[in-house]
Amino acid sequence: MDRTLAADLARLPDLLDATRRAAAEALATLDERAVVPDAPKPTDRDPEPLPEQGCGTETALAAFRARWEPRLSASAGPRYLGFVTGGATPAALAGDWLTAAHDQNSNSSMDGAGQDLERETVGWLRELFGLSDAHTGTFVSGATMSNTTGLAIAREWLGERLGVSPAEDGAAALGPVRVLSGAPHSSIAKALSFLGLGRSSLVRVPTLPGREAVDPAALDRALADTPGPAVVVANAGTVNTVDFDDLPAIAALRARHDFWLHTDAAFGAFAALSPEHAHLTEGLDAADSVCVDLHKWLNVPYDSAVQFTRRRDLQARVFQNAAAYLGPLGEHPDLVHLTPENSHRLRALAAWFTLCAYGRQGHREIVERNIAGARALGAALEEDPAFTLLAPVRLNVVCFTLADAPDPARLTALREAVSAEVFVTPTVHEGTAGLRAAFSNWRTTQADVHRAARALRTAAREIA
Repeated sequence: MDRTLAADLARLPDLLDATRRAAAEALATLDERAVVPDAPKPTDRDPEPLPEQGCGTETALAAFRARWEPRLSASAGPRYLGFVTGGATPAALAGDWLTAAHDQNSNSSMDGAGQDLERETVGWLRELFGLSDAHTGTFVSGATMSNTTGLAIAREWLGERLGVSPAEDGAAALGPVRVLSGAPHSSIAKALSFLGLGRSSLVRVPTLPGREAVDPAALDRALADTPGPAVVVANAGTVNTVDFDDLPAIAALRARHDFWLHTDAAFGAFAALSPEHAHLTEGLDAADSVCVDLHKWLNVPYDSAVQFTRRRDLQARVFQNAAAYLGPLGEHPDLVHLTPENSHRLRALAAWFTLCAYGRQGHREIVERNIAGARALGAALEEDPAFTLLAPVRLNVVCFTLADAPDPARLTALREAVSAEVFVTPTVHEGTAGLRAAFSNWRTTQADVHRAARALRTAAREIA
């Protein structure tokens, strides 16, 4: 064994303790750190050469803390309001550390209980979101991969309807494909490109006036325009304004049209936890496949999401893998046969920990506190003549802009001016440039809302 590696092994408990102290110090200073640090000097971006002789973990930890840690954003903190980013609850963090310590590839039934733990966790999530036992689920890396997996199953369903198998014969066997949606997330087009269906297969359907929700009547007409099997992507929480399609109305269209219903509920599925907002997710169970991102509102570390489907048989047909060292396909396929990944870390453990530790009630409290925070920030900005809301605060996202000359340059200046206090992301809504503040972090309180509002107001006046 390499001498430095052997020395680290001998001191492993001490090294883990030093790492624990470094992590605890980083988390303890989240409130004081700049949410987004100043950009480094160009010379600081130059990579260092690979060391020929290693320095050991203790020295590497010191080098990381000196060179890299000060340049990392406080994305685990309460005022990082970009990208619908959650943090990691204490229990989720513990689960993630143990995930690395046990280092399971949980794809095979021949190797321990990892698959059983994942299936139990998926069952808890299914119950949390109000899905029936008809849905089976598997962990994937994020919403993009969850949407891709759901659409891959939809692609095979199209083949089943047409008497071919894209998994065997290729996507070209389907001929032209239509994927209809009102306000699809950008990952949908990316998935269609990846799956060989093509970005041009995505058909934008008109939305309701002043909304991002699809117009069910327009969808009905679009489905009738070209008879034959199609795919509909419904939205349970759009990224800009958290608008929800009328899921029961869309599902009802299947009485007249033949289509696969995929619902992108990346973070909107968590509305099911709040009694005041649970009606938004009615009809979610009717979907043939569902995407939910967990490193958003479940507050588990990156990367983690889950995909659900009613057609596990088609899922296995797409992703089945044949090798003597892999587990069987069978009636209950090993996870290796259900996603694009052969290597599948035990992502479920962090989710299992946080659900076990805080239960439905604890996660409901996070969701409702975040919603209250979004409402409070929206109200504060609406009262200030320097700002205009681009959409109502429907759930946990505030979509806003400058009332005077909301051009991208001024909005960039505003965003950069407040970056030490609060991080928001740029957007465009109905042709108007704006900014988004997304609340999903378990640490965020009303005090953070006040700090964010104060920073935005001050910066707006300085820019004016």
